[in-house]
Amino acid sequence: MLQPKKTNFRKQQKGRIKGLATRGANLSFGTYGIKSLEAGYITSRQIEAARIALSRAMQKEGQVWIRIFPDKPITKKPAEVRMGKGKGNPEYWVAVVKPGSLIFEAGGITDEVAKEAMRLASNKLPMKMKFVTKREFATI
Repeated sequence: MLQPKKTNFRKQQKGRIKGLATRGANLSFGTYGIKSLEAGYITSRQIEAARIALSRAMQKEGQVWIRIFPDKPITKKPAEVRMGKGKGNPEYWVAVVKPGSLIFEAGGITDEVAKEAMRLASNKLPMKMKFVTKREFATI
């Protein structure tokens, strides 16, 4: 599971996800990728499940890059605990995803394999995704 080695603060505030992604919105490493169409949180478990599905579909060909990192702690209070008494302890880590940000990139594989692998990976993630290629970015 992905999580930070060290953080300045144990707990973070919720915050709001506003606007479109400007950083991490273009293919930088691979030829194919999946891009988020919605805003939301992706947990480290979901990233790992999608990565495993992606690498299995590629059958040890090519290379995969994970473009997001879960660095936001989500806290929860234990079950059957009364209200109050402060904020709960960190339970898991999430990556904050804006619309337009790339989640995974892949290279060194054919179009058909890439499309199927990215479809399988995007099914593991909690938001709508779009398959993108390097050619789409070349025309811009």
